[in-house]
Amino acid sequence: MSKYVVRCGVHRTLYAMNARTEHQRGDIVIARTNRGLEKGEVLSELPEPLPSNVVELPSGSVQRLASEEDLRELKRLADLASKDFEECHALISESGLPMRLVDVERLLGGEILTLYYTSEDRVDFRELVKRLAAKYQTRIEMRQVGARDEAKLLADYGDCGKPVCCNTHLSVMPPVTMRMAKLQKATLDPNKISGRCGRLKCCLRYENDYYEELAAKLPPAGSEIVTREGRAKVLGVELLAQQLLVSTEDNRRVLISAEDVVTVLKRGLEH
Repeated sequence: MSKYVVRCGVHRTLYAMNARTEHQRGDIVIARTNRGLEKGEVLSELPEPLPSNVVELPSGSVQRLASEEDLRELKRLADLASKDFEECHALISESGLPMRLVDVERLLGGEILTLYYTSEDRVDFRELVKRLAAKYQTRIEMRQVGARDEAKLLADYGDCGKPVCCNTHLSVMPPVTMRMAKLQKATLDPNKISGRCGRLKCCLRYENDYYEELAAKLPPAGSEIVTREGRAKVLGVELLAQQLLVSTEDNRRVLISAEDVVTVLKRGLEH
């Protein structure tokens, strides 16, 4: 039995799936996940054993290659999405609940209707679920999402001109901090380092490990050091060039290489 990495659902979740038949990258398949039957896209074969740096994926199974009938049904469900959204939005407005509808998703076969929403407070949607279940005659699932998940559902292109990472290759969105932006000497203007979700851009994390590796090799600003020319104080750090701007004992400002540092007398505070 073959195993594949398959991407499913509007959240583009990655699964490790068993398959009784062979598949190629890009095949559209009907897959069974913990939610039910879904459309899936085969990305690659699953290596065995998994590399140590790969996160273990949830399991599932490929049922079959999507037929013409399956594709027509999937298109019909996609065409219903805007109508479903308007109807669900109207019911939420009538209920007066403090929530904002983000997206509506139907699974193949009508097993589940999922509503994705944002809310600042806890929402008691029991009555709403009853009304939705009576209207659609199916199981209703309410799923609260955050700003990054909302962007993953709705955003298209980032400032770089490419499709947003969260809606393409990112399966897990690790935390991104302002310290990463400072370390990389990115502008601290929130409008320029924020993504479509309003949070710090995920791409700030891509090279952060490398920047931290470089930073570990150099004393930070404020450090007192001994160079080949005598004592000096570090005024600034150029990580990528592995150079230091220092003030010497005779009040000269010079740029030196990391190799010119003999020892660190007092290490400055990390920022």
